[in-house]
Amino acid sequence: MKIYVPPIKIQGIKTKLVPIIKSNVKINANTIWIEPFMGSGVVGFNIAPKNAIFSDTNPYTIDFYNKIKNKEITSCEIRNFLENEGRKLSEGDDKYYYEVRDRFNKTHNPLDFLFLNRSCFNGIIRFNRKGEFNVPYGHKNNRFSKAYITKIVNQVKYIENMMQECNWQFICQSFEETIKNAPKNSFIYCDPPYIGRHVDYYDSWCEDDENKLKDVLYKSNNKFMLSTWDHNEYRKNEYLEKIWCNCNKIDVEHFYHVGAKEKNRKPMIEALLTNYEVNGENNLIENVNEQLKIFSFV
Repeated sequence: MKIYVPPIKIQGIKTKLVPIIKSNVKINANTIWIEPFMGSGVVGFNIAPKNAIFSDTNPYTIDFYNKIKNKEITSCEIRNFLENEGRKLSEGDDKYYYEVRDRFNKTHNPLDFLFLNRSCFNGIIRFNRKGEFNVPYGHKNNRFSKAYITKIVNQVKYIENMMQECNWQFICQSFEETIKNAPKNSFIYCDPPYIGRHVDYYDSWCEDDENKLKDVLYKSNNKFMLSTWDHNEYRKNEYLEKIWCNCNKIDVEHFYHVGAKEKNRKPMIEALLTNYEVNGENNLIENVNEQLKIFSFV
């Protein structure tokens, strides 16, 4: 199965889980795809609905895709920009990275945002209380190699092509507003911050937020699917029974790496929650990279 990876990287990207999500999504040609936690957009971009609303509270991701949609930036321009900035980075190393970071925090240029996202530590997107991007440099020799730039450009080209064929909107707003305004023929896919685990993406996330999300989803009267975590070898997600007990659940096992050493390879059981009947079988994905053909993955 072909999996297309977006140009903006993000923690918790669902690249490896796209097949199981796609096989359990219930939409048709008239359905409006709603994604209130766009993040990287990898799920919606691979579902490729005709009509979609992608929203997020991170204004820079939304601005980046709107600039592509409105043809204010192009894949050709991105290639030239990364070649030029990559050359300066190779000459100035961390000094030039922090120069670009300071520049972005003043101008919020979407090309600088892409550059930082692809040269910072582990592709993390994180901001301080002043709203400034504060991720340190991710030291790597020849970061913007010719092949690496081509991968990014191809990722942008895919989005450019899809936007010519589909009616996609990108909106910066809260998940509450996005879901409340969802038309009745919508399918809502949610990938919120994982409660009790990672809450340092762009906004914090707590039990009150999880309850607000549940309430607004059920009030929408639309089909929905939600990604979260079930358990790992150390603990389980207590909120599955506490908040989401009325949902159907599919467990998905996969491995992730924290660090470069094999000893850090740990299994995580992910959960897909829905308010409709699903295929009904738990799905174990252990050697995902052997099963999928991931395009332009970096």
